Amino acid sequence: MMNSVKCCLGSILFAVILTAPAALIVGCGAQQSAPQVAQAPDNHRWDDHENQAWHRFLTENHRQDHEFAKSDDNEQKEYWNWRHSHPD
Repeated sequence: MMNSVKCCLGSILFAVILTAPAALIVGCGAQQSAPQVAQAPDNHRWDDHENQAWHRFLTENHRQDHEFAKSDDNEQKEYWNWRHSHPD
């Protein structure tokens, strides 16, 4: 009886050890990709072209140059409103 309990616990522990790294990788990957995608309405992709538009927005609005990711929510919303009125 004791051997079957040890075998069962060993199998469970083995399964946890095998699945833990995969769970961590999936969790970390979701956090890294979410911020900019969540901020961009209408499924905009942030690429070099979008980055140029961001710097044009900063220049036109007389703002200090900084990365989009470092701007606050209000400035990001303001950018996307500006962006929709300034299509490519």
